[in-house]
Formats: sequence, structure tokens, C-alpha cells
Amino acid sequence: MQQDVLATVKPSTPRRWLGVGMLGTVGFLAIFVAITQPPEPVWFVFLLIVGCAAFWLAHRIWRATYDCIELTETELRTGAGRLIAKVEDIESVDRGVFAFKPSSGFLIKTRNSAENTWAPGLWWRLGRHVGIGGLTAAADTKFMSEVLSAQIMRRN
Repeated sequence: MQQDVLATVKPSTPRRWLGVGMLGTVGFLAIFVAITQPPEPVWFVFLLIVGCAAFWLAHRIWRATYDCIELTETELRTGAGRLIAKVEDIESVDRGVFAFKPSSGFLIKTRNSAENTWAPGLWWRLGRHVGIGGLTAAADTKFMSEVLSAQIMRRN
């Protein structure tokens, strides 16, 4: 049985392009400097590692931000169907300024710990904490967090 989606968060196209473009630029510049003006061997290797890591992260962000996050009555999941958290397992939603949350996003605290995972630019999970946001539109994440807060209040 397919559940109705109450709220959806999708990555913002301009933020997606900007984030991937900036990381690609950092990767290109680090490798360019390492090759055109080779410093000492230690710094040469360091610049190559930084450049490759930036390209790897840009690729991970590009792939992760093809997806979206959906909120239903019972679960928070990705558009591909991967479970992020069950609504019954969520203790609190924090949108505060000083919360350790992604940019333009919110933080969820769950009752049970789960596997640490990361979809850069979209969401992450560290133990009992789930961060939603990053390259997403602030209005979408705010709406989702308000709907989720209302579900938690109604449950309690």
C-alpha cells in the first residue's frame, strides 16, 4: 500500500550547481598548482590528495542530490525508498540557530541509534541524530520540519 507524501524536500538546482562547481574548482586548482609549480614532495602529494578528494566529494554530492526526501504519516524516507527514520521513533525536531544542523535544514533526534550514513547535500545520520538539509530550499525544509513537529505533538 502506497502512503500519501505529506512533504517533500528536493535539492535546489542553483545550490546544487554552485556546490558541485565550487568543489570541482577547488579540485582543479589543487591539482593544477601541484602539476604546474611542483612544490616539495610532501606538499605535492598533499595537493593531489586534496584535489582528488574535492573531485570525489563533488561526484558524491552530484549523485546524492538526484534524490529527494519524503515525509509520510509513518516514515521519513528518500525518494528511492531508503528509510531515514520512522516517525514513531522521532523524539524531537530542532530548527534552532545553534543546532548542529545542515544549512537551510533541521535536526532530528531519534529514540534508537542506527547506522551512520551520509548523502552529502541532502541528509546525514550520526547515531541518534539525523540532519536534513544542505543544498535544499529553506522553505521546503521548514515546511517539512513543521509538519513533522505537528505529527510528534499529535502523537504525544
